[in-house]
Amino acid sequence: MFDFISFIPRAVMQGIPLMLGCTGETLTEKSGNLNLGTAGIMYVGGICGVIGAFLYENSGAVMNDFLTVLIPLVSCLVGSALMGLLYCFLTVTLRANQNVTGLALTTFGVGLGNFFGGSLIKLVKTDVPSIVLAKTSLVFSRKLPFADSLGWFGKIFLSYSFLAYVAVLLALLSSYVLNRTRTGLHLRAVGESPNTADAAGINVVRYKYAATCLGSMVSGLGGLYYVMDYASGVWSNNAFGDRGWLAVALVIFTIWRPNVSIFASILFGGLYILNVYLPTGTNLAIKELYKMLPYVVTIIVLVITSMRNKRENQPPASLGLPYFREER
Repeated sequence: MFDFISFIPRAVMQGIPLMLGCTGETLTEKSGNLNLGTAGIMYVGGICGVIGAFLYENSGAVMNDFLTVLIPLVSCLVGSALMGLLYCFLTVTLRANQNVTGLALTTFGVGLGNFFGGSLIKLVKTDVPSIVLAKTSLVFSRKLPFADSLGWFGKIFLSYSFLAYVAVLLALLSSYVLNRTRTGLHLRAVGESPNTADAAGINVVRYKYAATCLGSMVSGLGGLYYVMDYASGVWSNNAFGDRGWLAVALVIFTIWRPNVSIFASILFGGLYILNVYLPTGTNLAIKELYKMLPYVVTIIVLVITSMRNKRENQPPASLGLPYFREER
């Protein structure tokens, strides 16, 4: 019998990095910037958090729970914001091609993470190619103390770390800001028609920079969550897999609505680990077919999305297009 009680929490934990990456990329794309560097930004967010945690754990100071969370968190946000700033400088200020810049940012981010990750692994002189930040992970993955006493309800809804709930709140808050505030209206106007927004007195460049950097910070939290919670504080080079690309695909799947990403990311997270829970016996070929499910669903979603005709289901009209004020 399929064990939903243990499957759902694992699906949620698998989906949280996707949710954060999707929310961050949605904010970015609403400004008209198509940032395909989400995978690299998540990687940089993860390694920056690891560097901060590593330096604090090995500083010789008495571990303080507040600082144990604050140092990796700030390191992650700063590193991710710098990646967003670099993307904006290249695409908004210098008007470089957004697709090429995003792909270059992914390559750069993964290379940067592997370089610093490999350097830290050499410092600890471990027998396995990984770093274990057990003390930091213990604080990050701390769950509500009364969750176990509530049976299946506590296990399904309350057995997660604080970053999981932060991810849900960020998705809901992003949706509210985009649809219910003047700032969100201005941001959507910039993404739809920067010429019109500029003529109305909206600072297009400022909104593009702010949305992209903020979106990069949210995406970077996905990398931090993966390392500190899902992977139990273990950093291994190239361990992120393709989660950054799935997060980009989720943006299309959710029709650029951050609140929908809460359920969509859990769905994709469940598909990602479904091969572990479905019986395959000794037939490894069937298990490999199960592993293909997230990508098959992604292809189907992209096909269905391309067939949508409703305007509200379409991406921002100026997505991927550079804006130069003098060309108005």
